[in-house]
Amino acid sequence: MAVAFESAGAMDAVARMKGTRVLILGDMVADIYLDGRISRISREAPVLVLEEMGERVVAGGAANVAHNAATLGGRVKAFGVLGRDAGGDGIRAVLDKVGVDTAGLVGTAERPTISKTRVIAGGRATVSQQIVRIDKESRDPLPTLLAKELETALLKALSSVDAVVLSDYGSGTVTEEIRAELLAACRQKGMPTIVDSRYGVRSFRGVDYVKQNDAELAAAFDRRLETEEDIERTARELIGELDAKGALITRGEKGMLLFLSDGARYEIPVSDKSEVYDVSGAGDTCVAAFILALAGGTSPQEAAYVSNIASGIAVRKLGTATVSDGELHKKVRELSSC
Repeated sequence: MAVAFESAGAMDAVARMKGTRVLILGDMVADIYLDGRISRISREAPVLVLEEMGERVVAGGAANVAHNAATLGGRVKAFGVLGRDAGGDGIRAVLDKVGVDTAGLVGTAERPTISKTRVIAGGRATVSQQIVRIDKESRDPLPTLLAKELETALLKALSSVDAVVLSDYGSGTVTEEIRAELLAACRQKGMPTIVDSRYGVRSFRGVDYVKQNDAELAAAFDRRLETEEDIERTARELIGELDAKGALITRGEKGMLLFLSDGARYEIPVSDKSEVYDVSGAGDTCVAAFILALAGGTSPQEAAYVSNIASGIAVRKLGTATVSDGELHKKVRELSSC
């Protein structure tokens, strides 16, 4: 039976998140924004000429999960691969600023930092908008020595964390060998794990919890999910395949559905129906809040409720955004008093 969730106990859940130690492994992405002012039309071709006004690097992908986990009050260790380039330097700077331990970010000259450069153009009297995006990443598998270095560092770090997130954007950081060794070690230690995988979620056997949006879940099984019954049936199939404890399925304006291996089902409606500005990175916020609450000793359903509130804050911000523990605490307090 579906259960409508209330906010009782959420304040305690948010308090428990503070200081929780979490390891984030995955594809570290540099979201680069290149801002320009429209100057004229080029004489060389019918294209805009922009005067460069500024450039900024925002943590994306697994780096955004780490960024959110830190701003939500966690003690975070980030693991992944960065190129020796401006994108890699930018990610390190962003994460260092919020206290993330970046010693696990392996630098290499063999491949570039995964980056998505967005050129933003506008004039003095016009709204700025994205006119092109340029992506850069290596399609080659991680070199064996680099993968082994990352795996060794990961297994060593498990003695000093409370939970693990695998953030897989399909760029090859979470190799089959790393995935198997890490999940086996976590399960042996009784350490909670969660995976958010854009394209390969069915390969993460041994993980405790899975986070997917409904479109990703449908794509993973190559089927249409037109009803909540379709979603539940597929989510439970995924739980069984992975020997997982639960699946958290996000559905945009329809909220979240949490399915547990014991047969329980929880419906979590959106916490605030005010205008949604940008959904970029909201899934990363969701994962960060869920694992912090879970590792702090909160039940999965309470962790899902809190992560839903955190995601609701994130979507009302422009761009890939983070949520602070203060913002989350304030919002939970507001909902508790309603």
